[in-house]
Amino acid sequence: MKIIAVIPARYASTRFPAKLMQDLGGKTVILRTYEATVATKLFDDVFVVTDSDLIFDEIVNHGGKAIMSIKEHESGSDRIAEAIASLEVDIVVNVQGDEPFTEAGPLEQVLSVFKNDEERKIDLASLMREITNEDEINNPNNVKVVVDQSQFALYFSRSVIPYPRDKDVGVRYFQHIGIYAFRKQALLDFYSLPMKSLEASEKLEQLRYLEFGKRIKMVETSHVGIGIDTAEDLEKARAILGV
Repeated sequence: MKIIAVIPARYASTRFPAKLMQDLGGKTVILRTYEATVATKLFDDVFVVTDSDLIFDEIVNHGGKAIMSIKEHESGSDRIAEAIASLEVDIVVNVQGDEPFTEAGPLEQVLSVFKNDEERKIDLASLMREITNEDEINNPNNVKVVVDQSQFALYFSRSVIPYPRDKDVGVRYFQHIGIYAFRKQALLDFYSLPMKSLEASEKLEQLRYLEFGKRIKMVETSHVGIGIDTAEDLEKARAILGV
């Protein structure tokens, strides 16, 4: 299988404008993310896909590979699908552009499900981690997922799922970790399908896959990503680097 990583990178950000171009110990956030992804040595190729000349130039001028988006896009999946449509590739991994501490471990976990999927029952794979803190469970910024007995996703929600009407039945709660591995065709199908009411309501693109019958294999992990969504997150990242 040919496996590539694609890092969708928008310049604009509602909560932290231009966050990907912020300095993090002498390098920008997006360059650190790109270099960390390459350093995992899991991929035949790594690309940044962006709508920004600044981000494009930042990657290319440091010897990396970047692709300019042709159109405006509603989601990361749309941006990636446009970029990989003409590439010869089997599996595409979406790495978040604001995760400069990307490591091989969780990426290996999400890729592992395709190795024995000879019947091609899996359209895409993603990660989830158990959460037990009530505030985490109730926080709408933490996307929850419920799965069937084979660990295929049944539904994703910002709400508490399942609702704990009976608290003594041993239900486990899982937070969705937004690392994805896609079969190329699943991405192309997503790109051609319209947004339906569930996705529009929850503002979760993974629901489009479920609404149109795609199968999402979930893998349990203990991984907690270090993303940069706010100026405070950037300061924490600088502290981790000691800069």
